[in-house]
Parts: sequence; C-alpha cells; structure tokens
Amino acid sequence: MKVNNIDHLVLTVKDIKSSCAFYTRDLGMKEVTFEGERKAVIFGDQKLNFHQQGEEFGPKALRPTPGSIDLCFVTNDPLPEVISHLRACAVEIIAGPVERTGAMGPITSVYFRDPDQNLIEVSIYKNLQVE
Repeated sequence: MKVNNIDHLVLTVKDIKSSCAFYTRDLGMKEVTFEGERKAVIFGDQKLNFHQQGEEFGPKALRPTPGSIDLCFVTNDPLPEVISHLRACAVEIIAGPVERTGAMGPITSVYFRDPDQNLIEVSIYKNLQVE
C-alpha cells in the first residue's frame, strides 16, 4: 500500500461554532455541514472535521483532546500580507517569520494558536516568496 495524501483531519474542540468562525474568518476556509448537523471547514482538497469535546463521533481517537495538535497550512499569499491579516483579526503571532523545512522543501512560517490552543503554522514555500 502507498498513501497518496491527507483527505481530512478531525479536531476535537470545546466549541464548534467558535472553531468554525476562526478557521473561516482568520484562515479563509469554507464552513460546511454534512451528515445532518456535523461541521467542518474545507480548504483546497482537504477538510477539517470538528468533534465537540465529550460528544465525539465514533470511531474516534483514543484520547480526543482539544489543543493537542500542531497543524501546518501552506499559502501562496506573501507572508507580510498573512501577518497583516492575522493582526487585523486580533490573532497573536507567537513566532515568526522563521525558516523551516516543509514536506517539499524550505518554507518560511508564522505560528499562532486557534481557540483551543492548537498550534497553527502558516507557511509559504521559499520558491514562491515575493521578495
């Protein structure tokens, strides 16, 4: 077997409504409802599903816990614009811009936290950066 890509990740959250608001308003993702009342956000060809803490949809992680994941998202937007947008949304940048290594090479990243204190990294590949 060979895995090709990630389809979706599941985040256990304290408040689905505030998570949807953060990921749509601050990160430009699109909120969707599926299978009745389940909530998710989509971006590119991927999706983040949200599970309400204590009411997780099974099967589930062994220890679903808000604030226990680090996520890295890739953007094509220039990092100065990303930083300006995050500041306009009152998102506290806790690190960056810093040089890192992504799955396909060198990246420059900024770090901040979502409403559940998950660590969020937004990166741009070095070969896409506008100087």
